[in-house]
Amino acid sequence: MATLRKPEEPPTLLEPRLNPYLIGHENAEREFLAAWDSGRLAHAWLLAGPRGIGKATLAFRMARHALAQGGNAAENDMFGAPPKPTSLAMSPEDPVFRRVASMGHADFRVVERPWSDSKQTKRKTVIGVDEVREIGGFLSMTPSEGGWRAIVIDAADEMNANAANAVLKVLEEPPDRALLFLVAHNADRLLPTIRSRCRKLDLRPLREQQVTSLLNRYSPEIPPKDVAALAVLGDGSVGRALELADEGGVALFRDLMALLGEVPKLNAGRLHSLSDQALRGDAFRTLSGLLGWWLARIVAAGARGMIDAMSEIVPGERTLARRLLAAAPPAAWAEVWDKIGHLARRTDAVNLDKKRSLMLMLWSIEQAVAKAPAAA
Repeated sequence: MATLRKPEEPPTLLEPRLNPYLIGHENAEREFLAAWDSGRLAHAWLLAGPRGIGKATLAFRMARHALAQGGNAAENDMFGAPPKPTSLAMSPEDPVFRRVASMGHADFRVVERPWSDSKQTKRKTVIGVDEVREIGGFLSMTPSEGGWRAIVIDAADEMNANAANAVLKVLEEPPDRALLFLVAHNADRLLPTIRSRCRKLDLRPLREQQVTSLLNRYSPEIPPKDVAALAVLGDGSVGRALELADEGGVALFRDLMALLGEVPKLNAGRLHSLSDQALRGDAFRTLSGLLGWWLARIVAAGARGMIDAMSEIVPGERTLARRLLAAAPPAAWAEVWDKIGHLARRTDAVNLDKKRSLMLMLWSIEQAVAKAPAAA
């Protein structure tokens, strides 16, 4: 159940079913409300976009709206209903909000990856058919409260083949007064037949100003300089920005830029010092992710002639970007980016030495500059 906080406490980032706050997706909300008011509501909605931008939070807002309204707008207007809502916002004190938050609403279900242990510390990697099987029985029943039934699948692209086929059967013969909300981080992984049976909402990454606003809202203790850096490093995802804040991502990125600033010859002491950090917790994933992301960022900006317009995350970043792009052609950096991604995946898959893997990634940048004709 949603809990109240003391007025002096800053808000915390809540999981989607508990979160009443959302910004950046007002157009998607209006599109859903317009469909609702028209009386021609799609039975399945696909909410697609990057992780951490609010897709699941929007799905819960849509589901709560349906559960609270009962009938459609045309039916309600016959009985003198209040004006049509222009937002999906709902007070956490609303009974429907509370029951959805506590998973106690009889006409609502959530499908997600199950826990892999009894202590609920880690989830399984996929949604299996057992998690989806309940949908059929749930949808075969008459709505307990005489209105709509709603199901949120978070995330649909994490379903295995059997689970996806089970959902497809539901979509092929949709029951009356039932809504399915499919959240997908990568909609292309879904079966084409599932995508074709859903009304798709493509949710864009948040703007830097929106990520900044959310960081200030949820983590006001972060220094302003770090907030500005995280707003860019999050790449449109407040979820990713908050993860990086927890992982010390800004400090790691500063160290990374300081080391790369020494190419074409990396300082051995700094190289070992930074690579040692890869052995701590999730630092390898953070560092390798930041490195690959940054290379893609500067190559894209360079291709568009937008280096000067690029937000500078830390001082000297633009200068370094210009120097690397001048030292080696785009094809060389594409090869380095591919190598970094391959090393990151292989290190995770077969538990390679994280320090050595990170050093190999950084050496690949050094070598790209050293081998380029411009560096001769």
